[in-house]
Amino acid sequence: MTIEYLSVTDVAKRLGISTAAVSAYKLPQPDALIGRTRGWSAETIDEWNASRPGRGVGGGRPRKRASE
Repeated sequence: MTIEYLSVTDVAKRLGISTAAVSAYKLPQPDALIGRTRGWSAETIDEWNASRPGRGVGGGRPRKRASE
């Protein structure tokens, strides 16, 4: 039985984002290494993606105060 792992390109496709965007994320530890190539199981990526904070977490830039 062959075990299939996702490459960075596959992770990008699975998440619906660009490969460059994936490179900016702190991905979980890979499930497999072949030389310097990292591989993740689909389950690892799905669990990691589900636990990431949603959009707007952290509050962004502070709002300007209303004129007094």
